[in-house]
Amino acid sequence: MSSEHPANEPVLGYAPGSPEREELQTELDNQMNSIIEIPCIINGQEIFTGNTVTQVVPHNHGHILANVHLAGKAEMEAACIAAVDAQEEWINIGLEARCAIFEKCADMLSGEWRMKINAATMLNQSKTCFQAEIDSACELIDFWRFNSHYARGFHDYLQPLVSPKGVENTTEIRPLEGFILAITPFNFSSIAANLPSAPALVGCTAVWKPSRNSYYSNYLLMQLMMEAGLPAGVINFVPGSGAEITDIALSNPDFAGVHFTGSTSVFQGLWQRIAEELPNLKGYPRIVGETGGKDFIVAHPNCDEKGLIVALIRGAFEYQGQKCSAASRSYIPTSVWNSISEELCSEISKIKIGDAKDFSNFMTAVIDQRAFNKIKGYIERARDNPNCEIIIGGNCDDSKGWFIEPTIILSSDPKSETMVEEIFGPVLTIYIYDDDKFQNILKLCDKSSPYALTGSIFANNEEDIQTAFNALRFTAGNFYINDKPTGAAVAQQPFGGARASGTNDKAGGPLNLLRWISPRSVKRAIEIPQKWTYSFMD
Repeated sequence: MSSEHPANEPVLGYAPGSPEREELQTELDNQMNSIIEIPCIINGQEIFTGNTVTQVVPHNHGHILANVHLAGKAEMEAACIAAVDAQEEWINIGLEARCAIFEKCADMLSGEWRMKINAATMLNQSKTCFQAEIDSACELIDFWRFNSHYARGFHDYLQPLVSPKGVENTTEIRPLEGFILAITPFNFSSIAANLPSAPALVGCTAVWKPSRNSYYSNYLLMQLMMEAGLPAGVINFVPGSGAEITDIALSNPDFAGVHFTGSTSVFQGLWQRIAEELPNLKGYPRIVGETGGKDFIVAHPNCDEKGLIVALIRGAFEYQGQKCSAASRSYIPTSVWNSISEELCSEISKIKIGDAKDFSNFMTAVIDQRAFNKIKGYIERARDNPNCEIIIGGNCDDSKGWFIEPTIILSSDPKSETMVEEIFGPVLTIYIYDDDKFQNILKLCDKSSPYALTGSIFANNEEDIQTAFNALRFTAGNFYINDKPTGAAVAQQPFGGARASGTNDKAGGPLNLLRWISPRSVKRAIEIPQKWTYSFMD
């Protein structure tokens, strides 16, 4: 594999007076002034089913962005057939041609499509300009460029094999036989496009089931890929029922795998369904999933307290905590808490919440009414729990948008509901421990949650860092030292967790792409045997 990586896409700052800020604001206005019709896209054709739902702006839920035509059973079946039919030609064009298409996608997103996709993500998923920039622009550009780089290296990485005299041994880098079902989340546009396109890069084809809360931005990304030259049928875009598309895809003998990001319960149910369908399938499907998290920050009594405050605020409240990596629980020693609590609450009180178009806002709205009600429920139950105290935030307002204040709960019970369950909102629960109980708290952190996605340790002494590093070895697939547990970058920190957090196949690195290939070992006889007897028989 070549040692020369592409460079990560530079992140634009959107500072006042900058050209990118003006361009993005103009694009936001343009998109707010129109309502588009979003079809299914099957075998390259737009299908308007007439069975529609609206897509609204979470921070202004009275404003409609799009009417979305949902796929029914017939469209979903057609999408599976189109994917199967497209694979042979897609394989035959070769890796370089496939890489060229996705590298063109990256170039287009880096250029003329950047503001269009960023604005769509800001409006559809209620992200600030910065959160949209690092997601829907930079991370996706990096996925497409680095995935191409990694895929090109597989042949060299798997060669040469040992070839004795008279024999030439090689490995063919084949894709999986059949189509991949990509089930994508609302919270990252980059993940939504990467889940179908990463398998496609190595020769698979895909049926893409986007989240019901990100149809708008995901449809624009589908348009971008088609404009870049993606052939018909390689990726088929089918907004609609997750349960229905799962039933249809898994009953198709050519179902070859699932690329999933979403809830743990849905993924576990999907895995069970796949097991039940095995007798009807051509092969054993690849199951790749990234699911939930109950991500932590553990502080040692001797730590950088200012850095800890920043990590708590950014880790817990950026994008309203709607990241599977968001800091959701923290273990802080008494001495540190006594030192930082007043400043932490003071800084949180400065956070502005509102419309994504107002670039002075640090937070916007949660994604929909269902999420709002769920998060509000956690806060209300904590308010009624005698072991919990809400020390800042806790207010919720859904009159115009689904707004929830950044909230900190102090819990005297390390196993209270908000200390152990995934909330997926701007709620951080803190447990205060005695300064001399650091090693005990590491054990508690390890055992308190079924998840193992991200986590961080704050400590000044290397010995204490290593103690935590070892004690928390299996508690996080992405581990951070003196930093917030969010913000993994493609090719820098390939992302994924284990335990109930997923299969840890590391999007943003070569390991994920390897899951979508099925190598063929090829032996070519140069000196062809001319008799069937062996020397021991002489």
